[in-house]
Amino acid sequence: MSEAKEHGSLGAMYSDYFLDYASYVIMERAVPHLADGLKPVQRRILHAMRQMEDGRYNKVANIVGDTMKYHPHGNTAIEDALVGIGQKNLLIDCQGNWGNVLTGDPAAAGRYIEARLTKFALEVVFNPKTTRWSVSYDGRNKEPVTLPMKFPLVLAHGAEGIAVGLACKILPHNFIELIDACIEILRKKKVEIFPDFPTGGVMDASEYNDGLRGGKIRVRARIEIEKRNLLRVTKIPFGTTTTSLKDSVVAAQEKGKIKISKIEDNTAERADVLVYLPAGTDPENARDAMFAFTDCEVSISPNSCVIADGKPQFLGVSEILKRSALQTKDLLKLELEIRLQEVEEKWHFSSLEKIFIEKRIYRDIEECTTWDAVIEAIDKGLKPYKKLFKRKITRDDITRLTEIRIKRISKYDTFRADEEIKGLEEAIKETNRNLKNLTRYAVKYYEELKKNYGKGRERRTEMSAFDRVDRAQVVAATETLFLDEKGGFAGWGLKRERAIEKCSRLDDIIAVSQDAKMRVLKVSDKAFVGKRPVHVAVFRKEESKIYSMIYRDGRDGAVLAKRFRIGGVTRDKVYELGKGSAGTRVFYFAVHDDEQESAEITVLLHLKPALRLRNVSRLFQFGEIAVKGRGAKGNILTKHAVDRVVKAPKD
Repeated sequence: MSEAKEHGSLGAMYSDYFLDYASYVIMERAVPHLADGLKPVQRRILHAMRQMEDGRYNKVANIVGDTMKYHPHGNTAIEDALVGIGQKNLLIDCQGNWGNVLTGDPAAAGRYIEARLTKFALEVVFNPKTTRWSVSYDGRNKEPVTLPMKFPLVLAHGAEGIAVGLACKILPHNFIELIDACIEILRKKKVEIFPDFPTGGVMDASEYNDGLRGGKIRVRARIEIEKRNLLRVTKIPFGTTTTSLKDSVVAAQEKGKIKISKIEDNTAERADVLVYLPAGTDPENARDAMFAFTDCEVSISPNSCVIADGKPQFLGVSEILKRSALQTKDLLKLELEIRLQEVEEKWHFSSLEKIFIEKRIYRDIEECTTWDAVIEAIDKGLKPYKKLFKRKITRDDITRLTEIRIKRISKYDTFRADEEIKGLEEAIKETNRNLKNLTRYAVKYYEELKKNYGKGRERRTEMSAFDRVDRAQVVAATETLFLDEKGGFAGWGLKRERAIEKCSRLDDIIAVSQDAKMRVLKVSDKAFVGKRPVHVAVFRKEESKIYSMIYRDGRDGAVLAKRFRIGGVTRDKVYELGKGSAGTRVFYFAVHDDEQESAEITVLLHLKPALRLRNVSRLFQFGEIAVKGRGAKGNILTKHAVDRVVKAPKD
């Protein structure tokens, strides 16, 4: 009944439920938080590992079990997320078979593999004194709202997720370049960063668009020509594996797009795929074909989305980096302020203790019979020295003095105490100095991170601008175009008919029929092109061919000649090369590579005998007419009936 009162209709109820679900998926599962770059499951895994941390490895199964105290989902989701973090090789020190990101091989079961936090993670991720806490889902534990991350982790790891109505795809960036960029931001300089992938490869990031929607990058495998008939893949594009790449090469070969004789995957710690080519194959053309038709080249569309200010926001990677650098500066300031307070407090009590023991104030309480008298006696003894302290001496301070044991008083070393107080005073000065020069301190912090953890994290992905491979130019001509003139069919499947020329399965063919109709269609195993066509060939639109034609307009019309170029066409559309009259017939049709060649062609027209017709043959040279578009109707050669047209012999 309460639900019925709360919602006015069933539609309103479902609308509320849908919004709740959508908000949950966005905020709690799919999109990382700007503050620490983590999704909730990742944050809870790291928190559980920190609680378990003792310097030794823990079974992944145990880590998963501890994480379930904070994460109200199944163990499979937690284990998959844990393996994903481990494979990034930044926060988790892995032991055992954690899978292979190059081949796509999965990790071993959680009971067989172990993990612990890296020194880097312990340094930059955790600090309970600066962490905001919340109660876990069952109320038994507390968990961090966000971890106090002092590094742009979301840009180093990358992130991907699909929520209700939006998606997130942040690409990984280089560890060292991120630190250098953070330093530049703190120095108020403009920065620009680009992705760097653990699988390496060659990347064209000219359209990266700061990682926002609408941008894209293209990544290629690194393919080396080992020999005339051997290609070696040593780096693969991000998002692929050597297994998927190998499958894509085999699929392209089966579809006739590339020609290979064998492929081997020898990948272990590094990618190593060998592609053997048939004898006579051009290796450079084969490499381009692999870029065009296989996973050796992929296009990636980033979509940088994070949770910020309590809602999902689309922020460019430079803005994320800027906010991360400023957050790190603020966290370092907070840590310094906490440290200053702790050191000052320690100095305060150490100084009190020194005076209490050296001035023998503890003897003033020997005759006291009440607690208040004890407090008053100590306070009176400290009165001459109160002006030496930075804050007021409280009753709690005096109470702590009464808790000092006789053994400590009897063995009190004044020299050692003075050295300790001097060290605390130096620490106070240094902390105040760092607070005053906070930017310099933050820059030094980043430089130390780079020095201590940057080794071996140099850029792996080569940046280079490259043109898209024209698929029509590199596709392997593995088929032969055959023509069945009598039936009017053309295709690669007509093995018993007349061979026209070599072709690929991506090619188009042009067909001109006896009645001067032209059509461009995709090549197939068998396609109808019209009975007894006058011309069938592979159509390559980049080739500027010159076509010569002589035709009769209708059954009794004039005979016309034309020279033309095809121009732009729409596949499967019928084009009239004549006037479209019924009974039109083509007498002569030829194709030439250039205009000069076509102009030199001379034909002989044989006319049908007729009354008062003295000359039944005449010569015509195509150079007499200009080259026009395919829509031109042509120039009249004769109105007499023509029997046939043949190419005139050369003198």
